[in-house]
Amino acid sequence: QVQLVQSGGGSVQPGGSLSVSCSASGGTLAGYTIGWFRQAPGKAREAVSCITHDGNTWYLDSVKGRFTISEDNARKAVYLQMNGLNSEDTGDYYCAADRGYCTTRAGAFESWGQGTQVTVAS
Repeated sequence: QVQLVQSGGGSVQPGGSLSVSCSASGGTLAGYTIGWFRQAPGKAREAVSCITHDGNTWYLDSVKGRFTISEDNARKAVYLQMNGLNSEDTGDYYCAADRGYCTTRAGAFESWGQGTQVTVAS
């Protein structure tokens, strides 16, 4: 199993931007589909975005046009750029890796990052 390490996140006012990144400890993410999930306080974990090992992407409807998932050329990291943030985007963000294709089912992913907090508040 790949070990995922996250960075980024933080606090921002509504309308602001943040980014989170996900990398593999001691290796690359080549061959993995990477999903981003978030969990708001008192709510279930939900899939936000995903990028397959061959570059196909998926977004939750509520983040389309605001969030962008990307990867670096060497597939050492996958990024989630979040623009136009609002209070509904507040939560703990997790990246996850799997050898399959994008799915909204958290249970399908074999490896998880440690989580990164994103807080949107005025």
